[in-house]
Amino acid sequence: MNSILLFDFKEKSNIDYWNIVDDGVMGGLSSSQFSIDENGNAVFSGFVTTENNGGFCSVQYNFKTMALSQKTVFIIRLKGDGKKYQFRVKSKSNDYYSYIYEFQTTTDWQTIEIPISEMYASFRGRTLNIPNYDGTSLAQLAFLISNKRNENFKLLIDKIEVE
Repeated sequence: MNSILLFDFKEKSNIDYWNIVDDGVMGGLSSSQFSIDENGNAVFSGFVTTENNGGFCSVQYNFKTMALSQKTVFIIRLKGDGKKYQFRVKSKSNDYYSYIYEFQTTTDWQTIEIPISEMYASFRGRTLNIPNYDGTSLAQLAFLISNKRNENFKLLIDKIEVE
């Protein structure tokens, strides 16, 4: 099957279209950063705190909507810290909700395979009663951490593909 490379991080990758969105948008105090390390991997890191009704950090990549005809799985090569994260997508940039898939990291490099059909719609932590992601179009990718506890985190990302 032909895969589409959505992002392959390199030392000189342009990450200008990746944006941090932390719980400060609702008064929280969590903070995160997104950068490229000396090995050419993206680094999403920071501190999540539940203080002041907070509790999440995220990084989003917005781009022109693209068709994903016949694709069934996202494939992400990453190295985590043993914590749980969410991979999120939007099919249209103006959708108020995201489609979500939770995954558990190890402290080793791993390849996460995310079945498109298992991504469910969610808004502000609540599952919506609408069909799961159909994978026909894609306008945003995001990673989010929100484990309902105070914690440091660090997620390294090598590449993101869909096939």
